Amino acid sequence: MDELELLKKDWKKNDGQFKQVSENEIYGMLHKSSSSIVKWIFIISIVEFLVLRLMDLSLFYDENLKNKLNQIHIYEIEKTVTIFNILVLLAFIFYFYKNLRNISATSSVNNLMKDIIKTRKIVKYYVWYNLIIAGITGIIVVYFQTKYDANLSVLLDKYEYLFVICCALLVLFLILVFYLFYKLLYGFLLRRLKRNYNELQKIEY
Repeated sequence: MDELELLKKDWKKNDGQFKQVSENEIYGMLHKSSSSIVKWIFIISIVEFLVLRLMDLSLFYDENLKNKLNQIHIYEIEKTVTIFNILVLLAFIFYFYKNLRNISATSSVNNLMKDIIKTRKIVKYYVWYNLIIAGITGIIVVYFQTKYDANLSVLLDKYEYLFVICCALLVLFLILVFYLFYKLLYGFLLRRLKRNYNELQKIEY
């Protein structure tokens, strides 16, 4: 944003015929920057999808994993959740791509501001969805593992209160790890979009 700050300072020094030129230049820089950020969000979401979904493939092709999950009566549940998750994530990626096209094609400050707000909302929904699905998956695995694993059942009977607390902490830890992962991955890009939005407000109003 150093180049933008210099341009803004130059804009303040001049008025009249130079004002509209500088305003258009600032809009052009913000438009280019916002389009680039959304492009990176789209690329990162695809890479993340491909890497993590490759791990999901073991659910369908790894016979040892299948047998372990069947032993605790969770294979069909995990398969259903995985398929549902893939479909939802593909929908999010489609919306990221749609937002990228909209922002790239927009030609007004007002529309760009609306597209930035929309993109930020969808990214936040995407992060919350992933946190929720991670929490639900963690709870399902812990519950069925405890219910059908003989060793864990003994521990549950003997240390029920302590065991429940440990399981709850484990699920919360899993959610926290995912939260920090997405905070690091998308937080920086969302802050840059927010900064662009604030600069556009100054032009618009």
